[in-house]
Amino acid sequence: MLWPVMMSVITLTLFDIRRKQWISWKKEGEMMAYFLAKTDPESYSLEDLEREQATTWDGVRNAQAVRIIQNMRPDDQVFIYHSMGEAAIVGLARVISEPRPDPTEAKSWVVDLAFVRRLARPVTLREIKTSHLFDDWSLIRQSRLSTMSVPDTFVAWLKEQGSF
Repeated sequence: MLWPVMMSVITLTLFDIRRKQWISWKKEGEMMAYFLAKTDPESYSLEDLEREQATTWDGVRNAQAVRIIQNMRPDDQVFIYHSMGEAAIVGLARVISEPRPDPTEAKSWVVDLAFVRRLARPVTLREIKTSHLFDDWSLIRQSRLSTMSVPDTFVAWLKEQGSF
């Protein structure tokens, strides 16, 4: 069930109760959601994704994070977050497949991502926390969660910061 929240000439923003996330209707018939995927840059970095141009996002075992992957759809946008060193959102990817069960891990699901671009500048976890605008977001509340939905208000904030 979708509840209208905000409407402008360009974007209609809704809250999808089933998916429990904010979504935007960007064009007629096209709904796009934003997600965040954490990665240890020593294991797989944004640079690796940029070089390969696409990858299967796997290794997610937490039940809540697996449900988030199951909600992803082609053309949804995924912020890539480096979790080690200075924790920061560093880039953007696009979902290019439907989610599917992981053939190597019974309780896990995977999705294919394509590199879109680097952010104009990394946005650190410290910046996000000190803004206190997103204290109820999973990135702040559930630091161990590896994959999560991203509120449209955060995307708007990133644009205001000049990072996106």
